[in-house]
Parts: sequence; structure tokens; C-alpha cells
Amino acid sequence: MEKILILGAGLVARPLIRHLLGKGYRLTVADILQHKAAELIENHPNAVAIALNVHDESALGECIEQHDLVVSLLPYMFHVQVARLCVALRRNMVTTSYVKPEMEALDIPAKEAGIVILNEMGLDPGIDHMSAMRVIDHIHARGGKVEEFYSVCGALPAPEAATNPFRYKFSWSPKGVVMAGNNDARFLKNGGEVLVPTAQLFRNPLTINFSSVGNLIFILTVTPFHISAFMEFREVKNMMRGTFRFPGWCEIMDALKRLNLISYDKIDLTDLTFAQLVARQIGAENEGNIKAMVAGYLSVPEDSVAIQAMEWLGLFENKPMLRNVDSAFEVTSDLMIDKMQRDFERDMVVMQHTFVAAYANGSKEVIRSRMLDYGSPATDTSIARTVALPAAIAAEMILKGEITVKGVFRPVIPEIYQPVLSELEKLNISMREEFGLPLSENIV
Repeated sequence: MEKILILGAGLVARPLIRHLLGKGYRLTVADILQHKAAELIENHPNAVAIALNVHDESALGECIEQHDLVVSLLPYMFHVQVARLCVALRRNMVTTSYVKPEMEALDIPAKEAGIVILNEMGLDPGIDHMSAMRVIDHIHARGGKVEEFYSVCGALPAPEAATNPFRYKFSWSPKGVVMAGNNDARFLKNGGEVLVPTAQLFRNPLTINFSSVGNLIFILTVTPFHISAFMEFREVKNMMRGTFRFPGWCEIMDALKRLNLISYDKIDLTDLTFAQLVARQIGAENEGNIKAMVAGYLSVPEDSVAIQAMEWLGLFENKPMLRNVDSAFEVTSDLMIDKMQRDFERDMVVMQHTFVAAYANGSKEVIRSRMLDYGSPATDTSIARTVALPAAIAAEMILKGEITVKGVFRPVIPEIYQPVLSELEKLNISMREEFGLPLSENIV
């Protein structure tokens, strides 16, 4: 019976563990906190939970050597360290993270070792790349070209759980969600790169109507250009990558940015209240109605969603922050995390690809590929299912000899993406593809 080492017992590990135990594999779940791993294996006879510090390379290497395959669910910065040991010990490896240059550099050593290091086997990256490549290969097989490509994915509360002014709750990487609001964005237009500076990030977003969910906002992300690099097609002229949010998010985040309330700059907050911090950010004395002053500063009504959200967070309260030197980002993000944690409610993952395909006879079509997946309060979140299960399926395929490639790979070849997507469909995770749509169905 093959043995699998799972590194990390975080938010997405449970569905992977359950799936692989259900297939009869023996698992070792390793985490720096053994009790977290123990909770996930639920006393299963084929699983063991151990404490492991990945900084202890000797212990990590010994653990890897005792297993047939490694699934790393660690933070991405540890993957290369694990991968180097897997190469040295000739053990296959799966991750759910993007391929960084340091990982790419292990391609030849991995080939020489006769192993595969399969990355990007999650949701985004993962299901997004696999489902996009299925459509792109379909277009190419018909002699067509992909002129435009738009891809957007969001992990959101289900509509009935979107009950705060942000209409958002954290199910993954809370600080990272807020930090993304400080990024620039880039997209491809007429073959050239267009930069969207961070100050403009939340202004004039695209709106997409998603059936059974309603209107969602398409927010551009940092860069889409890694996609064209590995998908090996250069005909695309217009391309955007983004994330979904409910309406209201952009107005709120833009207001927080204009008030420098997600700035990383360190400032002295000693003895200040939340209201005093906000007053300081707009250059006002903390006297009178701070809510009205902020609305005036932003030139928005007092009942606007942005003002409602800040009031709901507690930013207008004369309550001591109990901080010394810190950043407004830490203050605001901590308030958001405290108030916006997902409780026992449904979450959902929403994904959409839109393609414009052109053919030799002059015809064009829009192809739309959509996924809507809901989590269950009683079992697993949607984000956990959609990140973990592709990695679980890939691990089993490698051990069964169904993935034969060697080296550092992404799941963008039919040998990988076709069977993985088919298995995901059996688990009710699937993309619905619509072909032959008119150009009026394009999103821009």
C-alpha cells in the first residue's frame, strides 16, 4: 500500500485527507502543531499525525524518504525546499501553488531523478488553468485562434451569507485579501500591456451577471501574463485575469485607499482612538461628527455603502486602539478579520472564462465556461474542496502510473487535465461550457 506524506494541516487539507483515505492510501499528516494534524485524520487506522518543523531539513528529509509521494500544502515559500529534497530522494511531489522561477529551475534535475513535481493543482491556480486549456485545445483542434481571453474566479460567501456591508467573509488568507487592494493590475489590450495603478484599481470595474447569483464585480489582478507563457499560444490580443466580488466592495475599498486606511506606512498610534485615527487621515480635528466629516471628505452621501462599511467596522468609534507604532493597514485589516470571519454558513466559488475564437473562414464565436460550487456548513467549504481535491486526484494518478511525465509540470497538457477534470465532475465540481455564442456575449 502506497504511503503519502501531506505537509501542512491548514484550511484546505481536510478534503484531500478524506479523499485519499477513502481510496485506501496510508497517510502521514505533518504539521508544526501535531494536534492540528490529529484533528484532521479523525483516528483513521490508515493515518498518522506527526509534529514536523520544515526548518529541520534532516527530519524533513527522513520523513520524505519514508513515503512514496509528497503533497505540500505548506505556504508557497517552502515548496522549493521540499522539492529539492524530493529530487535528491527521488520522490514525486504535488503542490497547489504557482510555479516560481526557483521551482522551474528544478525541471532538469527532476527529469534526471525520474520524478514529477506537479504544481498548480488547486483552484486558482489549478481548475482555472485546466478548464481554460480544455477550451483552448478545442479551439486549436478546429484550426482556430484565441483572440481574446478573460478569466475571473472568486471565493465568496453564498448570497444568503453575504450579510455585512462588504458582502464578503474570509475563508482563506485574510491579510492577503486586504493586501491585494494595494497592488497595481495589468492586462493585455491589442497586444500591449496596460498598467492600472493601484489608485485606480477599484474604479470603473466590469460587472458580470452570473446566473442564480446575480451581478458580480470583476476586479483586475496583478498580472495575467504567466498564462500566455505556459499555455504556448501567442495569438491572444486581449487578456484579463481577475477576481469576483459582490457589488459594493469596490466603493468601500476605494474609500479606504483614499483615506490611507490600508497603507503600510508606520505611524505612532499611541493613545489614539479609531475615530482619532480616521480624523488624522483626513487632516481634521476629532471634534464633531466624524462620520459626516469623512463623507464630506470623500464627497459621498452619509448613507453610502462605503460610510456604512466603515461605521460597521467601528472606525468612527471613540474606542482606544491600544496600539503604539503600527500601520493603518494592520488596524483596518484586523477590524475586518475580527468582523468578517466565516461562521457556519455556506461559501461559494464562482469562476468564469470567456473566449473569443476566430476561424480561417472568417467566423468568430464567444465561448463561455462557468463553474458555481457551494460549500456545506456541515462538511467542507467550497474553497477547501476546490483547492484540495484536484491535488488529491493528481496524487492518486501519479501513484497509479496514469501521469507519466517527468520534471516540473503544470496541469496544462491533456494527459493531466482531461482525467482530473473528469474525476472532479464525479465529485460535482464542473465547468459548464457554452459554445457558439454571439460576439455580443463578450464581457467587454
